[in-house]
Amino acid sequence: MKILHTSDWHIGKKLMGRERYEEYRSVLSEISAICVREKVELVLVAGDVYDTYTPSAEAEQIFYDGVKQIAKSSAVLVISGNHDDYVRLTAASSFASEANVYIVGNNLQKLNCNSSFETKPVQSDNGYAVFEGPNGDKVYISILPYPNEARFKEGKSDESFGDKMSRWIAFGERGKQEKLPSVFLSHIFVAGGKVCDSEREIDLGGARVVPTSMLPDSDYCALGHLHRRQKLKGNAYYCGAIMQFSFDEAGAEKSVNVFNLGKDGVTEFKQIPLTSSRNLIRLQANGAEDGVKLLKSNESCYVELTLNISAPLTPAESSALHECENLISLKANVALTENSELRVSNKDKSSSQIFTEFYKTKYDCPPSEELLSLFLSLTEEE
Repeated sequence: MKILHTSDWHIGKKLMGRERYEEYRSVLSEISAICVREKVELVLVAGDVYDTYTPSAEAEQIFYDGVKQIAKSSAVLVISGNHDDYVRLTAASSFASEANVYIVGNNLQKLNCNSSFETKPVQSDNGYAVFEGPNGDKVYISILPYPNEARFKEGKSDESFGDKMSRWIAFGERGKQEKLPSVFLSHIFVAGGKVCDSEREIDLGGARVVPTSMLPDSDYCALGHLHRRQKLKGNAYYCGAIMQFSFDEAGAEKSVNVFNLGKDGVTEFKQIPLTSSRNLIRLQANGAEDGVKLLKSNESCYVELTLNISAPLTPAESSALHECENLISLKANVALTENSELRVSNKDKSSSQIFTEFYKTKYDCPPSEELLSLFLSLTEEE
């Protein structure tokens, strides 16, 4: 079966206040075109469809239009991520299945197996499904949306997160009665993964890291959550986000994973670039005049511009820079003079680094892991 793996669409996410709706539309249309060109039979969306629990009406419209277009040529299986309100995301699942789109949240509902599409689910229970292609080829999909106790309606207990993860993973694996080619589809942070500024730090902390040894025995692990494209130990892949969402991703190619999955496992694996969104780049210039020239010569990109200056910008210089539509972030690298006051900067520091440094100044020792986790949890949307 020909499969496409994508994740972390984050529809509605802004770039430092800048709306990007047209880019989302273009990228989803591009994925649809890839499906047609590559003769993809099944698309796996590994979570974080939206950027917030309460997406705008336009963001929802982009999602529905996008998956409907993709589903004209391929079955689509979507799971919820940590940014998604799974109840809201799955509210239209009964209608979506009529278009060969299947949406699974943390209630792990069964898929509708009564469709007449060429590629469709033919067997399903809570947490797994078997898809069959037009040639009769079958694939087992173990389904684990972003996991935590609150989403699975579980009360607090002495059970460790590792033990919970083992139990949740085993639940999706229980339907492997036949020796079918298999995929583990999940939205989790696996140990060894590299992160970006656009990811929420609490979800990447040590308390929720899943070791690679805990991943199930599957032919392919289709993971979402991390925005960098990367392969982990064995057959675990983060395909990465569909667009560059933060400037530390400048230069990073965005893509989808496409492969055949059959009795010989994964074959013909390739990463197909996504090129229809605007690239993010970091530029540096000596003064405002050079900065304007750089911005105008890179009009197709969104720019974080650092100016090397020794004096404040004049109103005219500031105006000329901000007239450039592609300027997103303007930073100053000020040359120090003898009378300059050296200040400590928090630029490029994570929340945990800032909190740890502050705590050390107050108590002359680093905070405990429990206290740091508690602080980081205050930024989490659940």
